[in-house]
Amino acid sequence: MDLSKTLTIYGRKPVLEALQDNRLSPSRLHLADSNKPGGIVGQIEELAKTRAVDIQVHARQALSRISKNGKQDQGVALDLFCPEFDSLDNFIDAEVHSSNEFKAVLLDGITNPQNVGMIIRSCCAAGINAIFYPKRSVAALGPLVIKGSAGTLFNAPIIQCEDARLTAQSLQACGFDIAVLDSHAETSLFDFKPAKPTVYVLGGETDGVDNAIKNAASVSLRIPMTNNVESLNVAVTAALVAFYAH
Repeated sequence: MDLSKTLTIYGRKPVLEALQDNRLSPSRLHLADSNKPGGIVGQIEELAKTRAVDIQVHARQALSRISKNGKQDQGVALDLFCPEFDSLDNFIDAEVHSSNEFKAVLLDGITNPQNVGMIIRSCCAAGINAIFYPKRSVAALGPLVIKGSAGTLFNAPIIQCEDARLTAQSLQACGFDIAVLDSHAETSLFDFKPAKPTVYVLGGETDGVDNAIKNAASVSLRIPMTNNVESLNVAVTAALVAFYAH
């Protein structure tokens, strides 16, 4: 099983709904040995058997390590194969991103799962080539993000990475331009003409883009606004970047 293309979801209702959705590709069901038989767990088991999904039973503590959320997993987790997921190392090695038409976003410190989900949905709708998703400082890929994405997350081009700052440095070293949104920038997002493949960094709800990323960025861009509006919700900004950045 390619872990870079695997998303583990948890919770009885999310797992049941995933198994009922024939568009998804579940590969392994994890159950805690403390689950009582029957009920929704019984339905989950029967669906998994019908779909020929591998079923493994674990001690409760082991299941918590698999789900990474023992307080909310309800004794159930499911591995899903997500074909567009990848790791940063694989992405860099693939070398399929040399065109200046390549457009990606990097999430940095966005902690509201609803915002993250909506960002993923907009990026999918607009055909963004990659969404760099750091494990640190960004809302975990869990049920709330899935709900916010309206299910688009499973087919999103998500590149899993560890840290936003290190990811930006790695991409810049590979020839990417790093673009940050700044209300004081001279160049409008809508006038910017990329000369290289470009990664647009979306900063957190409270602190915005990490200062180290901002200082090292190749270009700063602004979204023109009137009526003394200083900033937009990050999910709205993401939608504008996804659809209108060249």
